[in-house]
Amino acid sequence: MKTIRFLLVVSLLSAFPLLPLGAQTADEKPLSATLPQAWRVDTAFVQQLPITGRWWLSLDDSLLDSLITVAFANSPDLKTVFSRIASTHAAWRMQQSGYYPTLDASFGWTKTQNSGRVGAAENTTRENYFSGALTTSWEIDLFGSVYNRARSDKALYRAAVEDYNGALVSLAAQIASAYAQLRTLQQELLVARQNIESQKSILDMTEVRYNTGLASQLDVAQAKSVYFSTQASIPVLEANIVVQINTLALLVGAYPHELSPVLQPVRAIPDYRTIVPVGVPANLLRQRPDIRSAEQSVASAAALLGAARSDYFPHLILTGSIGFASEKASDFFDRRSLTYEIAPKLTWTLFQGRYYTQATKQAKAAWESSVQQYNLAVLTAVEEVDNAMTTYKGTVRQLQILHELVEQGRLTLDLSLDLYKRGLSTFQNVLDAQRSLLEYQNQLVTSQGAALSAVIELYRALGGGWDNTASE
Repeated sequence: MKTIRFLLVVSLLSAFPLLPLGAQTADEKPLSATLPQAWRVDTAFVQQLPITGRWWLSLDDSLLDSLITVAFANSPDLKTVFSRIASTHAAWRMQQSGYYPTLDASFGWTKTQNSGRVGAAENTTRENYFSGALTTSWEIDLFGSVYNRARSDKALYRAAVEDYNGALVSLAAQIASAYAQLRTLQQELLVARQNIESQKSILDMTEVRYNTGLASQLDVAQAKSVYFSTQASIPVLEANIVVQINTLALLVGAYPHELSPVLQPVRAIPDYRTIVPVGVPANLLRQRPDIRSAEQSVASAAALLGAARSDYFPHLILTGSIGFASEKASDFFDRRSLTYEIAPKLTWTLFQGRYYTQATKQAKAAWESSVQQYNLAVLTAVEEVDNAMTTYKGTVRQLQILHELVEQGRLTLDLSLDLYKRGLSTFQNVLDAQRSLLEYQNQLVTSQGAALSAVIELYRALGGGWDNTASE
């Protein structure tokens, strides 16, 4: 009796450090960073709820819409993430099976013979009988061990749903960004070809002037150097366009030759000029799938911590069986053939070598880590939105200047060419104007693509508007 009391005291003392006065419970809400009240907005943004659903429709490009729709149906990466939802849902339902009793059925025929040459037995005895029984076992979840583990798996299932939503947002943004890059490269190729035509006409003019003695051979050589330099950029641009089509094909889940016929024709860069509804920072907690997933991970870890603490307490198990047994098959269901057993049992681990102590510490550390991961997800979301807004504002302002710069570049080329024809200026001024105009036009196209990419990144950072929930 003293030994039992001693073991009971040891068990209680081993649990005591884990449950101090004022300790955090598994049901506590995770900590989160203090969110700012509003974004630093200007005329490019409005503090309304972000656009929901298919945000890319605001770019008004039907081909882009088709690519994203096909990708949602075909992408291998997306299907891989989706399969995890089914896996975690099954794991949750498996854990819930602990709420219910187990029921086993057994039926058989037994024939035995005992030796008549062992001990005091003088005669051989034989038994021959039929038996059948239903056996059940049920652990009553007194302290929430089964409940908390089921709740943990349910949270993991919900996190998997949010991971899928996040994959949708990421895939749509990747396709839109790759599409924007493709159209940017095509516009750069168009600019290069237009400049080649202009440079070829100037080269022809210098050759005519050289043949008539109005220009030197140096002018012809310099005109050719500019012309061939621009031509040299064409193969690289064409190769980059093919690479970008291959990238889009991979994202969509198709082969490049299937997409080339629809992507090779040159199209304008989708309109980037839009007033983006960004809401307020607090909306990120609802909009961003990665934040919602991190929140569910916190809930899962908290439930596991509760389950680890419940292991310290007793377990009540109800077992029983009912069946029939008889030597003759005709007497099998007779009332006298009935057999049954009821055996409730209370078990309590009084000493476990600090296994439960360390298991609880491990669960608590995992919970604390998940809280910090949640906080990091919130901070990262705020940073990404702020960066995307800043980048978008900067590129839009740059575009306004570049449009004017391109116009001045054209004017400079026209004036320098006119002065050269009249013999009032050297050909070097024409060369400089040609190079500058090509550079300005490329900067304008690149900036247009960058502005579009910034809008796409902003929608992604805001969470893409996805607010999907799966049925449970």
